[in-house]
Amino acid sequence: MSYQSGPFVSSVTLPNGNEYWIKDELARELISQLEAGTAYLGVTTTALTDGATTNPIKINSEDVTAKTGNIANYGSKEFIFNGTVWQEFGDLSALGALAYKDSATGKVKATGTVSKPTFTGTEKSVSVSGSVGGPVIITAGTGTANYTPAGTVSTPTFTGASKNVSVSGTPKGSVTIGTGTGTANYTPAGTVSQPSFTGTSGSVSVSGKPTGSVTISKASSGTANYTPAGTVSTPTITVTPNTTTVNSITAVGTLPSWTATVESENLTLGWSAGTLPTKGANTTVATGIKSATSTQPTFTGTGARLEGSFSGNTNTFTGTFTPEGTVSAPSFNGTAVQLTGSFTGSNTTMTGSYKPEGTVSAPTFTGTGTNLSGEFTDSMTLTGTFTPEGTVSQPTFTGNNVDVTVS
Repeated sequence: MSYQSGPFVSSVTLPNGNEYWIKDELARELISQLEAGTAYLGVTTTALTDGATTNPIKINSEDVTAKTGNIANYGSKEFIFNGTVWQEFGDLSALGALAYKDSATGKVKATGTVSKPTFTGTEKSVSVSGSVGGPVIITAGTGTANYTPAGTVSTPTFTGASKNVSVSGTPKGSVTIGTGTGTANYTPAGTVSQPSFTGTSGSVSVSGKPTGSVTISKASSGTANYTPAGTVSTPTITVTPNTTTVNSITAVGTLPSWTATVESENLTLGWSAGTLPTKGANTTVATGIKSATSTQPTFTGTGARLEGSFSGNTNTFTGTFTPEGTVSAPSFNGTAVQLTGSFTGSNTTMTGSYKPEGTVSAPTFTGTGTNLSGEFTDSMTLTGTFTPEGTVSQPTFTGNNVDVTVS
């Protein structure tokens, strides 16, 4: 902004409405000096050089006597008279043709750089919902079987002919009789003496009433099963506070304000003093505890004696009893017997059925074709945060030639 183009303030209007003009003493003095001496005489035809003392000079073919501060042009040069000599202070010969034109036009292309913009992303939640469609492919796995195909398996058949096998002959050898570990098939002849028992078997009957006492004491753990009778007094608490008086604010008031505006070079100042807060009624509030007393709760119980008694019944315990004793070992007196055996064989025809070798047909499976397919119809909502990645490209500036008018 140039000081020559403003803006300017030439007067001030106070909040009371009075307007005052601004007075510049220095400017007034300089203007007075200029008005007193400096004056432009015009273009002279009298030859002037720096340091010339020529006076008067020709202006419009008339003699004009120069005074201190007078200015005159000779040719392309400018001179000012200091009261004794002319002093050159400007030369317009270096100016081009444009200096003598009222207006000019041309083309200009704006240059410069455009700063790269920045992108600031805000992390937001992304919620995706929908139903997953499409078939579910079911394939055979290696785990525990969980599907049995429908259908039947045919019974395999054996192709062969049943034949009779006839075997005949007389076995050779001797029969040996000995003892074995299988089922007994021989009882030796003889007698076993009867064992004798010394003792009398009888019944035993026991009866009586247990003696002793029942002791009642407090257990260290377990569920309580006795509540003493009585009452617990209500404790009392008395607190005396310290107090003071405060006032509420019913209206906060308004702040002072100051304004300044400029219009048509007039500075207008505005002022508002605002309003004070409005005080409310007195209110007594506690500031601390002055004194406090309390009573401890007391328990008033009813004395009770805990006694225990045991009521027993006469019981009769009945059972069998076998007295101690010994049973004599029986003795066996046997008669020695020689075991002999003989074998008389004869030709025997043994007949049985025999099935020769053959083939068994492979069973066939006749199943019902079942298409295993699945479909996932439940909806799911995927929620997460998403911050877009990437960069913001640097903008480019394309300039156009425009006409610039200078006047």
